[in-house]
Amino acid sequence: MRMRHSLITLAALLGSTSAFADAVKGPIEKQATNVTAIVMFLIFVGMTMGITYWAAARTKTAKDFYTGGGGITGFQNGLAIAGDYMSAASFLGISGLVFSSGFDGLIYSIGFLVGWPIIMFLVAEQLRNLGKFTFADVASYRFGQTEIRTMAAVSSLVVVAFYLIAQMVGAGKLIQLLFGIDYWIAVVGVGILMMIYVVFGGMTATTWVQIIKAVLLLSGATFMAFSALATFGFSPEEMFKQAVAAHPKGQAIMGPGGLVKDPVNAISLGLALMFGTAGLPHILMRFFTVPNAKEARKSVFFATGFIGYFYILTFIIGFSAIVMLGKHPEFFKPDAFVNGVIDKAKLITGLSGGTNMVAIRLAEAVGGNLFLGFISAVAFATILAVVAGLTLAGASAISHDLYASVIARGRSSEVMEMKVSRYSTIALGILAMILGIAFESQNVAFMVGLAFAIAASANFPVLLMSVFWGRMTTRGAQVGGYLGLATAVVLTVMSKAVWVDVIGNKEALIGLDNPAIISIPVAFVAIWLFSLMDRSKRAEEEALAYEAQHVRCETGIGAEGASGH
Repeated sequence: MRMRHSLITLAALLGSTSAFADAVKGPIEKQATNVTAIVMFLIFVGMTMGITYWAAARTKTAKDFYTGGGGITGFQNGLAIAGDYMSAASFLGISGLVFSSGFDGLIYSIGFLVGWPIIMFLVAEQLRNLGKFTFADVASYRFGQTEIRTMAAVSSLVVVAFYLIAQMVGAGKLIQLLFGIDYWIAVVGVGILMMIYVVFGGMTATTWVQIIKAVLLLSGATFMAFSALATFGFSPEEMFKQAVAAHPKGQAIMGPGGLVKDPVNAISLGLALMFGTAGLPHILMRFFTVPNAKEARKSVFFATGFIGYFYILTFIIGFSAIVMLGKHPEFFKPDAFVNGVIDKAKLITGLSGGTNMVAIRLAEAVGGNLFLGFISAVAFATILAVVAGLTLAGASAISHDLYASVIARGRSSEVMEMKVSRYSTIALGILAMILGIAFESQNVAFMVGLAFAIAASANFPVLLMSVFWGRMTTRGAQVGGYLGLATAVVLTVMSKAVWVDVIGNKEALIGLDNPAIISIPVAFVAIWLFSLMDRSKRAEEEALAYEAQHVRCETGIGAEGASGH
């Protein structure tokens, strides 16, 4: 059971709703339709549709569609990045993990945050100075366009596909439980709304949907955390004291070691969290929406602050829920209580909807039905915002990297490129809906882990080495990227998450839950080795071109918005 909770929560922390999907896998207990939640959700949808209409009138060029015209401020972009990154399951999953395991809930939150300084100091400024619309613009800056853009587009689409499936399954399960509607209706509804946002409003609409969602989620989590903390006289010490008394694990919840005891898996998980963040296409794409490199750095600064604050709130929510939900028997299944007293053995598993419903139940405890409706609507809005960002990144990889740069070889018009992007959005949306319905009963936790592992093993090494190593060649980048991707996929299939939980074998072929500790070094070594072995004339020309790239990378000379650097 401990491993199951670990996998469930890991998936949540990796920014998807697959955790929730897995937690409520099986027969779903539909709740009575929450009219308040539906009204608030409709208000949010109406507001975002208005924004999409406004954005559509301003989305005329490819730059408008992909980057919102490049005029979004660092503060606005920081909020949008936070909105893109703080998924519903991060909110539900981390608080649920703290509720069940205590202190160890912070392990994943901290691992999550470590990736942001890497982005700030290693890639944010370089991305803005070298790129145009996608991270493949940077990775292929001085290399063979066809080879590198194809590799970057393939890895990006794999990451986006796995993320989208997990989000759609999570959306269906969450809304099925909270709103009392059928699973497939929820999946189709999310897909249609997401397509409208991206097809008509492009990056401008997506950005503002993410900003609104971030403000709503931060506001709701703040109200919930402070309302809960008020019951303890705003004393964290008192909250911890009462939580230890109420929790079946007692004092053990105040120390580490309850979840990740194997050091190899712990390191592998940490590597995936840190470097995967710096390789996620929908996150990297946001750095092209600001006017210059200075605003790109500001974006990361603000995003890190918002996300860090958010995770502190989830920690408070999880610990206070241990005490407060025990005082509200109506939030648990009847057999969790004996003569009106909580049965500690069923504290973890007795909560209706699983431990990932902790935040939802606490919302009702501190704010009644009105606040429950608000949080439920925000959770759904969160999924819409994340899915829109993912879809835009996938459509950009198809239209800008594959169609415009590889198939049309730079001869495509902006109008045609935008058409391809919109058609790609519709195709991705339909595919996401079909796969979301098809994967309803599957454990999709491994998909999110694989998405992060591929981002860390294929995208990040190529991006980093192209910026900081002058000897890297097209051959090295291509072989390293594909090897990193293939290694991550193969090792994930051989792990317990797929080999046992999905395929149904008795034992996993390897003991690793996350392949990053192997796949990341494989990618870096392959890039280094095959680049040094490449003695072609093109390799020499690429080495000579590095100096000019380095100057632009560090100074912004030649980049759009360089005057504001």
